[in-house]
Amino acid sequence: MAKPIRFGVQTAPHNTTWNDLKQVWRLIDGAGYDTAWTFDHFFPILSDPSGPCFEGWMTLAGLAAETSRVKVGVLVTGNTYRNPAVLASMGKTLDHASDGRLIMGLGAGWFDMEHNAYGIPFYTTAERIRRLDEAADIIKRLWTEKQVNFKGKYYEIKEAYCEPKPLQKPWPPIMIGGAGEKMTLRVVARHADIWNTFGPPQVFSQKISILKEHCEAVGRNIDEIEISWAGATRIAGSAAERDETIRRVAERFGRPPEEIGPGLLMGTTEEIKDRIKALIDAGVTHFIIMPTSPNDHETIRRFAEDVVPEFR
Repeated sequence: MAKPIRFGVQTAPHNTTWNDLKQVWRLIDGAGYDTAWTFDHFFPILSDPSGPCFEGWMTLAGLAAETSRVKVGVLVTGNTYRNPAVLASMGKTLDHASDGRLIMGLGAGWFDMEHNAYGIPFYTTAERIRRLDEAADIIKRLWTEKQVNFKGKYYEIKEAYCEPKPLQKPWPPIMIGGAGEKMTLRVVARHADIWNTFGPPQVFSQKISILKEHCEAVGRNIDEIEISWAGATRIAGSAAERDETIRRVAERFGRPPEEIGPGLLMGTTEEIKDRIKALIDAGVTHFIIMPTSPNDHETIRRFAEDVVPEFR
């Protein structure tokens, strides 16, 4: 049975105000999107790190209260920032507060500047991924078992409770973000209900093939995992506006426009529809747009009105 095509919006809680965030989340909820996301950083990313930035989980709780329909999540939670047992308790609390609308986004963490500034150990890439694996296991067990004992290489919990259990059964969907082929995708195969990454259709085709191998190795059907794309999005009125927007986004990432452009949804509505169709052919069924400004209400509104209906 084919998965439904879903659409979401991530509005980064940086370089904005709380009032603006409330307004844009009300717009997202009313416009018919399926999911809405914040991010998990303490400083603005890809811009001046001294600018304003609201903490991701507190932001999610506050904005979830401004909505009534969309599923909500952090795209994605940096596992290094919080003890996973504490995060499990945060998650079940928000699932109740939102009437069962939480998606638990998890990632290994990557922004070394924040870790160094806040005195949070950064670890090696391999250790961060292994910690993520243990953390996902702990969270699922705390959400489903009455009392949990766990002793891993990195985490240990003893006779731990997490009550009440989340409203969603068996647990709120777990999204894991990342694309490392040897380690991260194996964690995805073991734990994820949703897998999210960035890039053009060719990247997804390659990564999905590798994810399928990991799923087979752990005895899981890849069809159990929703494939999710996220990326910068802007509906442009002209080719010149499209190209200039791609250039600015590429500059923030420090990469050439011709390299980053194919993985974005930029252009006219018809160009964006064609790109979405190519990603669907590659296996993607969940599209999370990232407006180039948290306050780009026009792109959010026009995308919902002019693009989404094509795929419903």
